[in-house]
Amino acid sequence: MPDDPARIRRLPEKGVDDVAVINSILDEGFICHVAYLSDDRPVVIPTLYVRDADSVLLHGSPSSGIVRATRRGSPLSVAVTLVDGVVAARSGFESSINYRSVVIHGVGALLSDEERGRALDLIVDGLIPGRLGDIRRPTPLELRKTAAVQLPIEVVSAKVSAGPPEDDVADIGTGVWAGVIPVSTHYGEPVPAPDLEPGLEVPDYLRRFRGSQ
Repeated sequence: MPDDPARIRRLPEKGVDDVAVINSILDEGFICHVAYLSDDRPVVIPTLYVRDADSVLLHGSPSSGIVRATRRGSPLSVAVTLVDGVVAARSGFESSINYRSVVIHGVGALLSDEERGRALDLIVDGLIPGRLGDIRRPTPLELRKTAAVQLPIEVVSAKVSAGPPEDDVADIGTGVWAGVIPVSTHYGEPVPAPDLEPGLEVPDYLRRFRGSQ
């Protein structure tokens, strides 16, 4: 690992160290990419996560790559990126995206017993707020088949890129449209499972799922 893995070397002016902003980015997202070492080979895996105070929680089977890497003491890097817009500049060089991102570095810890059960509850509720009140509790076998990893949010970097294109002065006034195409995530109407019992209504917490109408 570099001496300071959280140091932003590319566009450091976009760096953010406000804890509230970092937490807001982590809370809005729910998919991360986890990097670890496997036989001295870098591996990156997408997975669900949830923020729990000053740490992030990940889950997987006990034989998954992330869990095995954690058990070996491999360093982990967790990246979360939210895309807010496509920046259409007057040149390819200045074209980009508006985004908010967080990268966390560290060594994870495997949780066990009660801590693991709590972590899995938080992951479920982080993905679908309100769902825990409806679904059954995990069986002992299901708990044995699921591992939870805790990674502290200590060595962390964040970047925010926002605003209009930053075109070269020489490119302005050339008759080329420039601006930002906003990007947002839309959640549609819940689709019932084919084996759903007749007459069951969609719960209110799913109708307002992550702000959807």
